[in-house]
Amino acid sequence: MASGPMLRAVQGVLQREMVREFLSEFMSTYVMMVFGLGSVAHMVLGDQKLGSFLAVNLGFGFGVAMGVHVGGGISGAHMNSAVTFANCALGRLPWMKFPVYVLGQFLGSFLAAATTYLLFYGAIDHFAGGRLLVTGPRSTANIFATYLPEHMTLWRGFLDEVFLTGLLQLCIFAITDKDNSPALKGTEAMVIGILVSVIGVSLGMNSGYAINPSRDLPPRFFTFIAGWGKQVFSAGNNWWWVPVVAPILGAYIGGVVYLSLIHLSIPQEPPQRLENYVTEQKITVSPNELLSPLSSTPAPAQSVPPLCGSVPLERF
Repeated sequence: MASGPMLRAVQGVLQREMVREFLSEFMSTYVMMVFGLGSVAHMVLGDQKLGSFLAVNLGFGFGVAMGVHVGGGISGAHMNSAVTFANCALGRLPWMKFPVYVLGQFLGSFLAAATTYLLFYGAIDHFAGGRLLVTGPRSTANIFATYLPEHMTLWRGFLDEVFLTGLLQLCIFAITDKDNSPALKGTEAMVIGILVSVIGVSLGMNSGYAINPSRDLPPRFFTFIAGWGKQVFSAGNNWWWVPVVAPILGAYIGGVVYLSLIHLSIPQEPPQRLENYVTEQKITVSPNELLSPLSSTPAPAQSVPPLCGSVPLERF
């Protein structure tokens, strides 16, 4: 008896806008991260035999595409707190929704990291001989978060993340800008997924292209809790904060560049001319009316009535 009112109460909660958008960001980020982290696990644990850097880029790219399909119609499926910040800062999303989106993204990413760990627990244990290493040839923390390679410095990595996230946000605005040349309706998810893959295969080697605080920080927290220890934050000269701060700055800069240099320069559609309007209304005028001079003498009556939808010329 109580199940009916309880079910209606649950449905009422789920239908609230904030709740729907939270769940949308949670599920879309979870889907993206499970596919992405799983592809990294194949590359690391398979000794380059079961995976590759290209496979990682495809895993994250197609993961993004699937995530957009999961939540794109509800919250827009940002799956990226830097993108959410840029949209709020540029007036495209109310600030009151920022914590809702980010909380959903962080929880979805954290749960995806836990899922990946459970799925690959045996392989992780076998690969590193039962140890949970952050650095070295048998490290496994890099399955879950990005770590700065030896050829990069901290600030070069910071600039790299700013630039790559700026490109990401700029292109997302272009893909979804109906006043410019947007992706065809129904293809936006795949095009954005291709964008992420292109960034990875062309520019991803320097910093691991986190380009998303929601992609990097929650899994890093998970590895800290799961036993990798404090080194997940101290490694790479305390690299952990760069994938959090740099993408936010980069997304904002990329959004400003697109809106100021491209979107605002798109010419507005000119007012519709009278000839076009007359044509669209399919006005029918008899030949005698067109050929007769303007006078007060009425034109001879016509036997053929005007077509349906025609409008008298005097209306204009």
